[in-house]
Amino acid sequence: MGLLVQVFKWDQRWCLLHRVDILLRRGIKKQAVYPTKLAEVGRLVEARDDRYETGQLFLHRIFGYRGVILFPWTARVYDRDLHNPGKISATTTTTTGSPNQQHRTKESSLRVKANNSVPPPVTTAQGGDAPTSAAYQADAPGEAESSTNVGTATQVDPKEVKGKVQTFYQVLIDTRDCPHIRAQTEAVTFLGNQDSNRSLYAIPGLDYVAHEDIMPYSSSEKSPLQHELFDKFLTHAPEADPPFVGQDTLKAWQEKNHPWLDMSDVHKETTENVRITVIPFYMGCRETPASSVYWWRYCIRLENLGELSVQLRERHWRIFSLSGTLETVRGRGVVGQEPILSPRLPAFQYSSHVSLQAPSGHMWGTFRLEREDGYSFDCKIPPFSLESKPDDLGPPTTATPSTHDKKRDDSD
Repeated sequence: MGLLVQVFKWDQRWCLLHRVDILLRRGIKKQAVYPTKLAEVGRLVEARDDRYETGQLFLHRIFGYRGVILFPWTARVYDRDLHNPGKISATTTTTTGSPNQQHRTKESSLRVKANNSVPPPVTTAQGGDAPTSAAYQADAPGEAESSTNVGTATQVDPKEVKGKVQTFYQVLIDTRDCPHIRAQTEAVTFLGNQDSNRSLYAIPGLDYVAHEDIMPYSSSEKSPLQHELFDKFLTHAPEADPPFVGQDTLKAWQEKNHPWLDMSDVHKETTENVRITVIPFYMGCRETPASSVYWWRYCIRLENLGELSVQLRERHWRIFSLSGTLETVRGRGVVGQEPILSPRLPAFQYSSHVSLQAPSGHMWGTFRLEREDGYSFDCKIPPFSLESKPDDLGPPTTATPSTHDKKRDDSD
């Protein structure tokens, strides 16, 4: 009997040692697969009040990715918070005791004061503990529940708020950073060639960035950014400032694709310290035997300016068409996700699409958000116009098929 007890104890010890060995091996393997280190990519330079030039390298203030400026856009920003002093006061009161939150809610551009003699190095994390990327996927069947009411409806005029002219930039994103940012990197889409073709195509690694989100830096590398279009659009010029200048191919590409790249209006509104920014883009018209179908894409950013984490649970859209229809769309999350906006990772950005059988319309709605303390609230999506243009949109020459190869109507 004593021998059996001793054998049983040995067996228990062997099982314990075996489990510890498995855990150690897993830990070593994880460290080998996901090594994390900081690497210097350049040196910060002082931010500017005026426009940045083509070829300026930068870090994105919110998402942290490396990028390069291709060319500027001028847009009118309709910020509903500026016309509602109560909202601004509430936000200011909420964030008074937190320097981090004050930093994120400032309207002025971020200023990085660099030392003239020894500028601070710019470093980026390399490895597996970078933020989780946003999946770019089509709607699941049955994801949205919609109902359409035909008749007259009260239109919401998004331009009842006075717009302010601001500068945005068309930029390239470093492909090494694409998997680690909470923003879709294939968000700039366009329609296929054929009138009956509802496929959407994308140029990966394109983004629109506001002037205040640019953190400029310099690099001594001849190819500091990894993107298939970098060497096609820009050339290294050591004597220039910045030391990368646009080639003729960039100018030709900009002129050819200007209609579907063009941005004109930006809409912002804050509810309970969560700011929603919307940028709509007209994509073109597709003729069918029965009618004409007009397409738009819209980019939405959610940004948590508060101290407590919030999670997006539901979306509720209302889409008014000039033809007289008012459609209501409800569903869980956005683009298949229910993102959490925390003080550490405060922002999430995605794009979706809408089509109307009329040349213009409006969209507005709410996101249902749940705070970490259990409090739920509806965050307003600012109303924005859907305006068509002369349909001379041609597909860009450097496009690749998007994962959106089927219709994605206004459900995100």
